[in-house]
Parts: sequence; C-alpha cells; structure tokens
Amino acid sequence: MEQIFSNKINLLKTLAILIVVSGHLEFSLIPMFPPYSFQVILFFFIAGMLFKEKYGFMEYFKRRFKSLMIPYILYCITYLGITWAISPLIGKFWGMPVNLRNELLIPFLTGHQLDLISPLWFVPQLFTTLIIYKILNYIKINTWFRAGIYLGLAIIAIQMESFCGNLWLLYLTRTMFSLFFVHLGYVYTQRIEGRFNIFNFKTLGCILTLQSLLWLTNSDFSPADGIGLSYILVWGDFDNWIVPILTSLTGIWICLFLVNISYNQIKDCIFLHKIGQNTYHIMANHLLIFNIITYTILALKGLPFEIKNSHDIYWFYCPLKTTYFYFIIGIVTTTYLGEFLKFIKRKFN
Repeated sequence: MEQIFSNKINLLKTLAILIVVSGHLEFSLIPMFPPYSFQVILFFFIAGMLFKEKYGFMEYFKRRFKSLMIPYILYCITYLGITWAISPLIGKFWGMPVNLRNELLIPFLTGHQLDLISPLWFVPQLFTTLIIYKILNYIKINTWFRAGIYLGLAIIAIQMESFCGNLWLLYLTRTMFSLFFVHLGYVYTQRIEGRFNIFNFKTLGCILTLQSLLWLTNSDFSPADGIGLSYILVWGDFDNWIVPILTSLTGIWICLFLVNISYNQIKDCIFLHKIGQNTYHIMANHLLIFNIITYTILALKGLPFEIKNSHDIYWFYCPLKTTYFYFIIGIVTTTYLGEFLKFIKRKFN
C-alpha cells in the first residue's frame, strides 16, 4: 500500500506540473478546469498529503529547508548569473535591479526578482506555510474543527485583497489562503482516502455540474482561450469571495480522479514517473527553455529580439502554431535536465 500511495503521489505531481506548464502556455490540459483556477494550490494540497506529524519542529524545519529552500537559493544564484550573462546578447536584463532587498526579501514577498525563475515564487511561500502549519499543529483540536478554522482564514484572506498593495500583507494573505489546502491534503490522506469512495461517476457528474455553474462567474478569460476562472495567488488577486476556493476544490478533485482511474494503465510508465520526480527542476527551468526557443526562432528568421523584449517573460512566438512544440520540448528537456542534475549531485555525494 505504501508503494501504491507513493506512486500515486508521484503521478499526481506529474499531472500538477504538466498543468502549470500548460497554463504558462495559455492552454488548458483538462477541459473545463483551467490551470490558473487551481494549478499552484494543488502543490500545497500535495504537501499536505505528505505532511508527517512524527517529526519534531527542528527536524521538520531542517527537512523542509533542505528540500525546498536550499535548491531555491542555488537556483537564485545560478539564474542571477545566467540573467547577467545573457543580457548583453539579447539586449535586456530579465529581472529587478540587483540589490540586497530584491535578492533577500523579494523572494519571500513576490518571488519575481528574476523573471526566468518567477514560477518558483511559490517555493518560499510553501516553506513558510508548512512551517506555520507545523507550529499550529501543536494546538490539539479536532481535525474537522481545524479545517473550519483554516477555511475561515482562507475566506478572510480573500477579503484582504484590497490591502495586497502592501507586500507584507500580501505574504500574510497567501499564507492564510494556502493553509486550508495544506490541511485539506492532510485530511484527505488521514481521514478520506481508503475510507470513502469519492471517485465515482456520480460524483464526477456533480463536479462537472458545479464547474459549469462556476464558469458563469468567469470574468477574466473566455473559454475559447482555454483558460478562465482564474485567481492570481501570487498577487492576492481574487475576483470573488468563494469561487477561488470552489475552483481549487474542483480542480484538486478532478486531478485525484484522473490519477485514480488511470493508475493501472500508467503506473509503469517510467517517463511519467521521471516527470513527477523532477517537478522542482521543471518548474525552475521551463521558462529558460521557452525563451531559448523563442530567441532561436527570432534569430533564424532574422527578426529583432526587441519583439520578445517588448513583451513579458511568458510571451512566445506564434502560439497558434508553436504552443504544443514549446510544451513537449519544455517538459522533455527540463525533465532530463533534472535527471542530469541529480546525477551530478550523486557523484559529489
């Protein structure tokens, strides 16, 4: 059972990172469930599924710092060098001015100090949320009552949207919102999985009906664009007091459902497991690969780099024709880059 649980978690991570990358290419991997309506919060849910009470605070802190923050720091240093190195070649520095505030504080407040690793913004936030969750877990109260408290904090966080111009309040808002989903992942593992059959076609019908009703509240993108129903957690941007919570829940459920119903067919696919084992490296490096592709295409076509430089870091060339090329190359390249980096690490250890 432990191996099955581990495999399912890994495949859920695979699906989660595929959804993130598809979202950055502005298409929806799962029809009706646009990535920006749940993509990042799914990782908080997965972290809750993996939460272990057995560790003392210092041991837990050390483990999470080693697994989350050490790679983050190394990536920040590496990408600062990469950004500096390529700026004379492409004519733009993809990042904020280099100073102590932007390199030490901004990673926790917005995580957008360097554009090329901006998808990693959630890592310091996840680390903070998990540490606070661990501390609050020492308060012995009923699990379901605790869930109600965290849900209340998430609702309050949404109401704090107007204060998110203050970056410290933004940091607090994201923490309050994400605590609920960490706890939900823990509750799912401890109280729901294996006890209740929530992955059946009757429930699927209810979820699809609810999701179709939620689309009536959409105010950001059209369904034709493949994405919608979004809330932007990194900026504390919520359009509705309850829809972000509901779309997070429906998105998490559909991902769990897909992994459960397809598990026997995909459990032996080595490449899918490699993706799940390299989600950190895929998250960190896919924008670099996307931009290498974009600048290469512009160079081959004799077009000025200013075409790219005048847009944001997520702009890519001719999306109607190239979206899925970017997606496949990005996933494959960053997966095996992760494998290579782990090989190097083993050699040094």
